Amino acid sequence: MSLASTLGALALSVSAPEACAREIVVLGAGQDAGAPQIGNFGDNYPYLYPSSLGLIDRENDQRFLFDATPHITRQMAYLEEATRTDRTKPREPGLRLDGVFLTHAHIGHYLGLAYLGREAANTSGVPVYAMPRMAKFLRENGPWDQLVSARNIAITEIEEGSLTVISNEFGVFPITVPHRDEYSETVGFFISTPDKRALYVPDLDSWDEFAELNGETLEDLMSRVDYAFIDATFWDDSELKGRDMGAIPHPRVTGTMEQLADLPKSERAKVHFIHYNHTNPIRDPASAESKQVKARGFNVARRGMRMCLSD
Repeated sequence: MSLASTLGALALSVSAPEACAREIVVLGAGQDAGAPQIGNFGDNYPYLYPSSLGLIDRENDQRFLFDATPHITRQMAYLEEATRTDRTKPREPGLRLDGVFLTHAHIGHYLGLAYLGREAANTSGVPVYAMPRMAKFLRENGPWDQLVSARNIAITEIEEGSLTVISNEFGVFPITVPHRDEYSETVGFFISTPDKRALYVPDLDSWDEFAELNGETLEDLMSRVDYAFIDATFWDDSELKGRDMGAIPHPRVTGTMEQLADLPKSERAKVHFIHYNHTNPIRDPASAESKQVKARGFNVARRGMRMCLSD
């Protein structure tokens, strides 16, 4: 498919923006490798991009990414289509990326930074917001250190417990989550405006460990946000045939729904399950499991979903 036809297809799938000063756009909802995964040549539907959120700030004419995935090229094209308000005008040239927030150093969450380098976009000083270990990893390891030395990116270290203020209307607050931290810490993000707040936690080991680490339960988090994009890597413990699922510590969708079952419907509706593996049946909107999620009052994040944070 040509680039023109690809972007044309994207234009058809991105609805015209509502009167929304700041909004979140779901750019991908799959696990790091998306789908079809390498070697799974017969897996053609539904196609999954790795988890990433875009934030469009129309009031300040800015755009941000939460996680830079290996599918960043198409995800940025999708974000461009979502940003456009007048489709009779030609697309503006250039990347127009005002910042990237990274959750951690696993492949689906930061490899897209490579496309900001001289072999591709050759950007100039794109702000990359990262926790201290993540920032150190980028500065001291190739090819990421080349992005720093060539000034394609400008790293800004962020800290847990400290709000990163982007403007008077938009800020980001990182929270540490338990996960495999071989190269960096792992965080989720509160994405806040004066009107609404979203939570993005695509990867963690367990909500019980989170509560021990932070003194706050998942139920507590729900009371603080309007939208929650949370880890849904696996449906249940029987998903990966021939594998010891106990050795892969992600919250199961079934377990998370059970944990939140007693919350009011309005609270359950905040949940949007994201970062689902290619084996997870909720990747198919028509599956019995997807219908069960909806029947129990929850949601599955799908590429193209849009949530307004500021009217």
